[in-house]
Amino acid sequence: MSSPDVLAALSSVTTATLTTILFKKGLRNVWLRGTAPLAAGQQRVAGPAFTLRFLPQREDLATPAAWSSPTSTRAAVEAMPAGCVVVADTAGIADAGIFGDILCARMRQRQVAGLVTAGAVRDRAGIVQTGLPVWCSAAAAPPAVAQLAFVGWQQPVACGGVAVFPQDIIVADEDGAIVIPAALTGEVAAQALEQERTEAWILDQVLQGAPLTGLYPLSPENQARYEAYSKGRDG
Repeated sequence: MSSPDVLAALSSVTTATLTTILFKKGLRNVWLRGTAPLAAGQQRVAGPAFTLRFLPQREDLATPAAWSSPTSTRAAVEAMPAGCVVVADTAGIADAGIFGDILCARMRQRQVAGLVTAGAVRDRAGIVQTGLPVWCSAAAAPPAVAQLAFVGWQQPVACGGVAVFPQDIIVADEDGAIVIPAALTGEVAAQALEQERTEAWILDQVLQGAPLTGLYPLSPENQARYEAYSKGRDG
């Protein structure tokens, strides 16, 4: 699959399915803890990670000058490419909002796909109005500079206890956000699509009253039944 096809495929499957596929490949720590949807009904997003890194604030750095520094969140927003998913490392701090409605509105204008952080945002209502999908752990009134120092973008970061590198693929839905290593995305996307088709058939069997034994996971007999169904569906 080409890159646009891969992203389209990943946008069509759940993070639950994707974590199962990654688990089978030996990757267990891929779910970014503390990343919950800011608003109900947010669309699922998938895109390359654009990483932001914050450190705990120091008093000599906590000045208004930080907002106009060349290394500022404002400058980072202007470097974000269309379709990226912003992943912000807040060093485990969630009592200051890293972004508010104005920065999120600009991100939306730049066609950023979404924002993911285990930290907090501020201006919750205003952010929701921008339409930017956001996953975070909380909303907090204080500005980021009260607790955090922004130190750069497009570096390896830690978010929710998970390592994220620029260009890794982030997928986020109602169950939170996950990371897929860039080198595995095509393979994972193909397997995830097939798993969702299989599980849709299994669910249909369950709704018809079939017992789980031999069905979930599939026994050889039920595997053959599923394959016959797939041939009939595709042929």
